Formats: sequence, C-alpha cells, structure tokens
Amino acid sequence: MSILKRVKLPLFLLVLASSVLLLSGCGADSSDKASNNNSVTLAGSTSVTPYAEKIGKAFELENKGVMVDVQGLGSTAGIKAANENTADIGMSSRDLEGEEKNLGLDEHVIAHEGIAVITNPKNKIKNLEMETITKIFKGDIKNWKEVGGDDQAIIVISREAGSGTRGAFDELAKLEEKKGDKKLSIVSQDALIADGNGSVKQNVAGKENAIGYISLGYVDDAVNALSIDGVEPTVENVISKSYKISRPFLLLTKGEVSEKTRAYLDFVMSEKGQAIIKEEGAVPVK
Repeated sequence: MSILKRVKLPLFLLVLASSVLLLSGCGADSSDKASNNNSVTLAGSTSVTPYAEKIGKAFELENKGVMVDVQGLGSTAGIKAANENTADIGMSSRDLEGEEKNLGLDEHVIAHEGIAVITNPKNKIKNLEMETITKIFKGDIKNWKEVGGDDQAIIVISREAGSGTRGAFDELAKLEEKKGDKKLSIVSQDALIADGNGSVKQNVAGKENAIGYISLGYVDDAVNALSIDGVEPTVENVISKSYKISRPFLLLTKGEVSEKTRAYLDFVMSEKGQAIIKEEGAVPVK
C-alpha cells in the first residue's frame, strides 16, 4: 500500500507561485484590453453588413493593427447595441421608429438603397402603382393585360433566399407574412429565381414579358426601370425618399466615441468609403 504524504513547501516557494499566477492573470487582462482597444465593433442590419465589412477591410489596410469586427444581427438588434454600448457602432437599414428616436443616438447616414423594378424595354408599361407591384409579385396579377399591357403571361423574376436585395424588396413591397417570430416571403411560388443583380437584369433583358428588381446602381439601357406611383427611380428621388422602394443605411453611435471608431466613421464618409458603397450597388451620400 502506498502512503500519500502531505509535503510542506517553504514559504518563499508559495509566495513565488502566487506571484507567477497573479502576473499571468494580469498579462491576460492586459492582452484582452489591448485587443479591445485595437478593434472597432459593429452590430446590426444584415443589409448593411456586407458594406461595413468591405469598407472595414479597406480601413484595416490603412490602419495597421486595427481590426473591424462586423456582426449581422438585424436592424433592431443594431439599434439596441448602439444604445447599450455593446458595440461601438450599431447598423440599421431603416429609420428609427417610436421610442427609438428618444434614445439619444447619433445617426450617420452613409448611403441609401434604391431598388428599381425593371421590365424588358419592349414592354409598353412604364409606370405601376406600388399596390399593383405587390400583387404581381404575389401572383395575384398574372397577365400584363390586367395592368394595361399586352395579353401575355407575366414572368416574375426574384432573387435567391438570403439576398439582402431580396429581403429589402420583400419588406418594402409588403411581400412578407409573419408566422410566429419569423417573417416569411410570400413571393409567388411560380417566380423564377436568379442569383445576383446581374442575373436578374440578364433574364429581364432576354424575356420580353418578364419583371424583376435590381439595385439602382445596376440599371442601364438593357432594361426599363419603372416609375412607381409616378415617381422615377433616380438617385435624387431615392435620397429625397419620394421613391418608395428605398431606405437609408445608418450607422449609429451614442455619446463620445473612441478615436478608432471616429476614424472608421470618417473613412466610411471619405471618397474611398463612398466609392466602395457605390461599387456595391447602393447610392452614396457624397
């Protein structure tokens, strides 16, 4: 049988061990704080997320050692994160509503998203009411003759699930249905699904009776961009909010911000930052 003996360590060894553990702990805390001090955190809108990420990468290249962490959690979560300071910057793809306006948040409008409803250039329809567009994409209106066009079946083209443009269009055109805690798209099951703005444009340009939607920045002579309720989809009308299928992209802060957070916000509004926004299809504010 082995006997375990309790060994008494000299006092100086106990003190030395305690000191090592204490220093180790302090080192970890210091490292964590340094990491936090060298990062800019953003949380919120999934539609703003890809813009914030791409701008973040460009920002990191010009600010060595600084990391930009972007989390897509939804606009409401972004507003909450900014208010509670759980993120340096909150992201929202909608205006503040109700009590949110009284939270004391600073709103930085970095871009506007305009979505153009497009048809083939040969289609004689040039204007539709918002309600009519909703009915077409739901499948309630199936023939162009029902809206003053030719007697031809309407080919509805939508984006893939998970697309930010699809989510914005569904929301703004009232093509969502709430079931429990989730919002489900009610776009017609007969709709053709295209992956990306370019693919939607190509399909509409090649199908005389098609209708689809693309980010405003992708509109060219290959398609016809419809007026909605008599308002043309122009940059000016998107910024003035007179064009209905549009929304702002906001970055939100509260109170004093760190130097790195301020530097990121300035970079977003710089020529380089706004150029990235334009490249990605949104309407820059500068």
